[in-house]
Amino acid sequence: MTVEERGFRPGTDVLIRKVDSRLATLRAGLHGPELEVAEELARHLRELVVATARSSAADRALVRAAVHYFVLRRESRDARLPVRSLAAARRVADRAARQLNQPPKPVEPRRNPARFP
Repeated sequence: MTVEERGFRPGTDVLIRKVDSRLATLRAGLHGPELEVAEELARHLRELVVATARSSAADRALVRAAVHYFVLRRESRDARLPVRSLAAARRVADRAARQLNQPPKPVEPRRNPARFP
């Protein structure tokens, strides 16, 4: 049996697949600016995963936590556990990027010039 050498650690592909899967779920329910924010956040998380593929375990754990925060929904019937927002996931990803000495990517929805003069 031949093993394909990709240059990444095994967890890298798993994290990217998790981000892509969550984005596919969000695409089914979001539209417009919210969808653009979700897509930009997913792109930023993928970049962080790839950038830290050969980094220390601590750096990889930081990015893994940001990915899990984006991916895992906390939906509950209990009012004390609110659903996580994209803005909260973005703050977690930005904090991870700052700790890795990478500038956070600005995530702003593109405006339609016809709608916003």
